[in-house]
Amino acid sequence: MLGALTTGDWLSVLLFASLCLVLMIGYPIAITLAGTSLLFAVLGHLCGTFDLAILQALPSRYLGTMQGEVLVAVPLFIFMGFVLERSGIAEALLTTMGQLFGKLRGGLGISVVLVGGLLAASTGVVGATVVTMGLISLPAMMRAGYDPRLSTGVICASSTLAQIIPPSTVLIFVGDILGAANQSARMEMGDLSPEPVSVGDLFAGALVPGLILVVLYLAFMVGKAVFQPLTCPAVPMDAAERRGLAHRVVVSLLPPLALVVAVLGSILGGVATATESASVGAVGAVVLAGFNRRLDIEMIRSASFNTMITASMIFVIVLGASLFSLVFRGLGGEHMVEQALRAMPGGAFGAMLVVMLVMFVLGFFLDTFEIILIMVPICGPILIKLGLDPVWLGVMIGVNLQTSFLTPPFGFTLFYMRGIAPASITTRQIWEGAAPWVVLQVIGLAIVWLLPQTATALPAYLFRQEAPATEQETAPGKPAAEPGWDAPLDPPAETSN
Repeated sequence: MLGALTTGDWLSVLLFASLCLVLMIGYPIAITLAGTSLLFAVLGHLCGTFDLAILQALPSRYLGTMQGEVLVAVPLFIFMGFVLERSGIAEALLTTMGQLFGKLRGGLGISVVLVGGLLAASTGVVGATVVTMGLISLPAMMRAGYDPRLSTGVICASSTLAQIIPPSTVLIFVGDILGAANQSARMEMGDLSPEPVSVGDLFAGALVPGLILVVLYLAFMVGKAVFQPLTCPAVPMDAAERRGLAHRVVVSLLPPLALVVAVLGSILGGVATATESASVGAVGAVVLAGFNRRLDIEMIRSASFNTMITASMIFVIVLGASLFSLVFRGLGGEHMVEQALRAMPGGAFGAMLVVMLVMFVLGFFLDTFEIILIMVPICGPILIKLGLDPVWLGVMIGVNLQTSFLTPPFGFTLFYMRGIAPASITTRQIWEGAAPWVVLQVIGLAIVWLLPQTATALPAYLFRQEAPATEQETAPGKPAAEPGWDAPLDPPAETSN
């Protein structure tokens, strides 16, 4: 097969390899994406395999990105997460839930899992969640005599739930890109009015798999308490701590639950789009901060500043990735990848397995957004044309990349934990602590793979009121499509932006 590669195919392979190499060296992702792509565009032009006129499509792509209403949800959800982080809600929730379950063996670990799931549904930001939970829960678990491996592992794993449980910023980009990929793939297959796929579909699809992971985590903690009780001892409570505990639990649970209902309920109920619900979440977080007496100008300024930095970084990466996608397709790389995936033994199963393995390995070295913005525009349309459901595909990508967040030695959550853990906890202990949770993640991924209805049934029921789709059926969607940032290369399809 390698002998059949053209010059453009070789340049496409070298472009992808060079990009990964330069990123691992440590150069900024946005500059690397744009600079490397432009360099190979010139090389392709000199070799007669790339038409520089293709780059004229770049302004329309950038304009489509800036006009894409769905991506407005990203800074709004990020702002919501930063406000909640500074409002004291997470701290109160962790403290009271720890007191509620702490009298049981493994109770502190169970409380971390439950709070991690709740914060994931409230913030959608992994970094903020792991730092908040680590600073509050890790000292308490160490004082209680927990095994450092178990303590760091459960905190890291529970924090990564923010990547798959809605409203996840990762799912927003995956859903937006797959929406455009599904439209272009279906049109190439002869469907001139394809069923749209929205971020709301992906949010609904990720909810059950996220809950499956929570159940797996809880089962693991219960198993630890039963078979290895010395690793997670109970925490004795005096009469003063028990007094008024029920009231404190209710007071600490109601605010985040109300926010989750307002944000996710509006999406799943079909009342609002992801963007509209993000605005509800941002306003709701400010209101909750006011109720918690943490609302002041300095807090708003800090949350706004951090939101600006994070959102700007993400969107600059988006613009650089758009240039990479344009050049890669112009060199013929997309056609080469399609041929390679179609030639895989096992058909769609084999192709999906290869893509999942590549993404998993890339997760050792690259950031989640880098992987999404590089891989999904290339592989998404091809996998959809092979018959895979785009909602199921998006959820699988989310769970897979969540697993790479935990995998030593380069899992980003592990770096966050290393930054806040005391010197008495070694890096090796953090890595060893993460290992069993990676296994649980793989089990969760296998469940979603073998039972695609876990990802497709809920959006089908909510948005189509039809029988749940399988992985071979068209994905469920809302009546109106939300625009995608990465439209197909052909000029007539640019209107999908």
